[in-house]
Formats: sequence, structure tokens, C-alpha cells
Amino acid sequence: MFDLISRSRPQQPSHDRPAAAYSGPERRSAAAGMWALIAAAIEEIDYGMVLLDGDLRAFHMNAAARQTLGDAELLLLRGSMLGARHARDEGALYAALKDALEKGRRKMLNLGDGARPMCVSVVPLDLPSTHSARSVLVMLEKRKVCGELAVESFARNHQLSYGETRVLQALCDGVRPTQAARRNGVALSTVRTQISSIRTKTGAASIPDLLGRIASLPPLMSVLRAHCGGPSLVNETSRRAA
Repeated sequence: MFDLISRSRPQQPSHDRPAAAYSGPERRSAAAGMWALIAAAIEEIDYGMVLLDGDLRAFHMNAAARQTLGDAELLLLRGSMLGARHARDEGALYAALKDALEKGRRKMLNLGDGARPMCVSVVPLDLPSTHSARSVLVMLEKRKVCGELAVESFARNHQLSYGETRVLQALCDGVRPTQAARRNGVALSTVRTQISSIRTKTGAASIPDLLGRIASLPPLMSVLRAHCGGPSLVNETSRRAA
């Protein structure tokens, strides 16, 4: 009787030899699908994001990063290595990347000292409960307060006219009312009237309040952007920057 009971009980894994995790094709397929989903989500973020491996080589970036690195204004790719356009920024960038990889330190850098400097964040990434090598995430600042598609959606939600939408986009681009008037081919008084109407329709107390609301909008990326292509993406961007 006792022998039958003992044989009917499920066998408990030995504490000395823990059961190995199953890593068959089903689990590998699920992991690949999850990575594809995460990559698609990263594409919808309007902050540039570059992922570096344990050798500090770029292996993935989103659309916003591709655009910034494609311009090669202050950051660029040399092969698959992320670098700075100016020699004075190169040492600081490499030191921050190395500290993130080896010491797990986070740092924010200011690159360039001209009319349009760039701020980047360097963040170490560790996967809990795994023994995989640390990776590094480089996040780039937004070069605009808000993307055009998000501004247009905000304008539609508040029933702004076409002219008011153009003025709002100009303000988001950092254009002064006088410049917006010249850009749109209208009188300055017309732009001021449109700004007053925008504030009334949106309930904004001032232009800074309006721009603050625009800056806090969730990103809405265009479907016409270039799609992510894995390692070939890194190679393509580096060729344009060369």
C-alpha cells in the first residue's frame, strides 16, 4: 500500500539539481514575438533611443534616433559604434558609456556648445534574475516640443482653424509671432488674434502654459516613418553619417 502511494506521488525536483528551464522552440518563438512587440512599441516613442550591447555596439534604435543620427549633427555612428561629431564631446561620451557599462552609473551629458546643443541620458540596463551582460540605453532629447502629427491632433480636438493650427505649430517650433506672420504671409495683428483664439479654445492661460500642455502630449508618430530593420538599420544609418 505504502509503495503504491509513494509511486503515485509526483516526483519533487532535487534541491541539489534544480530542474532546467524549458527552452524549446515554443519558448524561443514567444521570446522573439515579445521582442518584436517591444521594438514596435519603442518605435512609437518620440525620444531617440539607442540600445548598446556589452561591447558598446549599437544593435537597435527607434525612428526618432534614426532621424537624429541620420542628420549627424552632434551624434553619429561609425560602423556600429556611437560617437560624437566633435572631438571635445567624444571623450565625455565614451567615459559616460563605459561608466554605465562597468559601474552601472547613470549620467546626463550636454553635447555641443553652439546654437543648438543636445542633451543625452546614458542609462545602464540590467535584466533582473538573469546572468546576461549589461546593456546601455542612450536617450536623446527631443529636437521639437512636439511632433507635427500630435499638434494637428491637438488642434482638431480643440477645433482650431487651419490658420490657427499653423500658428500653433510655429510656436512649437520656437518661432516668434513676428516670424510666424512672415512665414504665413499675414499681418502680425492676424497672428495675435489667432493666438488669442487658440488660448480661448484650449483654455490656456498664456503662451507658456499652452506650450507646456503641448510638450506633455503623448507622442503620435507618423506611419510614414522608416520602419525598424534590426542590424541592417544600424549599418544603413552609419553609411549615411560617413
